[in-house]
Amino acid sequence: MSSTLYETLGVAKNATQDEIKKAYRKLARQYHPDRNPGDESSEAKFKEVQTAYDVLSDPEKRKQYDAFGNGRVRGGGGPGGVPFDFNLQDFDLGDIFGGIFNRGQRGTTRRPQQQRGADIEAVVNLSFEDSLKGVQTQIPVEVEVSCHECGGSGAQPGTAPIICPECNGRGVLSESQGLFSLSQPCPRCRGNGTVIEQPCPHCRGTGRERRTKKYTVKIPAGVKDGTRIRLKGKGEVGVNGGPPGDLNVITRVAPSPIYQRRGEADLVVEVPVSFPTAALGGSVDVPTPEGPVSLKIPAGSEDGKLLRIKGRGAPKLKGGGKGDVLARVRIQVPKKVNKRGRELLEEFQKVTG
Repeated sequence: MSSTLYETLGVAKNATQDEIKKAYRKLARQYHPDRNPGDESSEAKFKEVQTAYDVLSDPEKRKQYDAFGNGRVRGGGGPGGVPFDFNLQDFDLGDIFGGIFNRGQRGTTRRPQQQRGADIEAVVNLSFEDSLKGVQTQIPVEVEVSCHECGGSGAQPGTAPIICPECNGRGVLSESQGLFSLSQPCPRCRGNGTVIEQPCPHCRGTGRERRTKKYTVKIPAGVKDGTRIRLKGKGEVGVNGGPPGDLNVITRVAPSPIYQRRGEADLVVEVPVSFPTAALGGSVDVPTPEGPVSLKIPAGSEDGKLLRIKGRGAPKLKGGGKGDVLARVRIQVPKKVNKRGRELLEEFQKVTG
């Protein structure tokens, strides 16, 4: 067993909640009993990971753990001056002071704390054309849900968790040390207040299983590569009746052979323009998502010049119409010129100096 809860999840002590969630999801998937049938070491590791996440995902529990969870304290306050040894990681400040001032509540059953389920991510691949018009698609997502056999209780169907006989449902054990009454989590029920005598054979008492679900996702018109779409409540199931997490759908848009996205909704397209048209002016057809548009080329246009066609770009995600098409002039210089063409170019050169 790792020496700290952070080492159990493989994260740094200053890890963010997102980093803790990602580490938990990876390890829970790796050591889940369904993926390691009959492997007791994996099952034990899975429980260690679950315990570490239960503490570090709760801001208050994590704060207490960071303050008191890494050291051991020795004192001489036992009866008759006998030294006693206790680990601060095992104590909850509320239970310590509750043991001093609220001794009449020792028979109260401890209610497991609810925790929100983890957020999950899924990727959907789109063509450039579909990203502009929007589509509705189905995506398969592997999520951790309540066990369908036991309904999430962890107990064999037809049975139920019972009140822990060790702590009488309190979830903590108290030890009198003179004036103080020190409390620590019950080792049998691990602070839950209940124990499962007959575990569910399907989930091995975890109350959870991994299942692939299909969700219908509406992709709005105008998404870009990396756009995130949140589906609330479609993530992993919460702990002890807590709310589920969210599903974040990330779009991956294939590049276009014609257009390049620029800014929020503008599309850049390269337009070939003949040398005479660039010099004398004229018009060319420019491709847009809604069809070709005739564009006026001003006389004296240089290579690389951008000409704007308003309202013909990509839809804006937040509303407000569409972006623009930006036509970049690319002057085409002929590779082969006949005798008459050469004479005209030479005459043009003389005229322009």
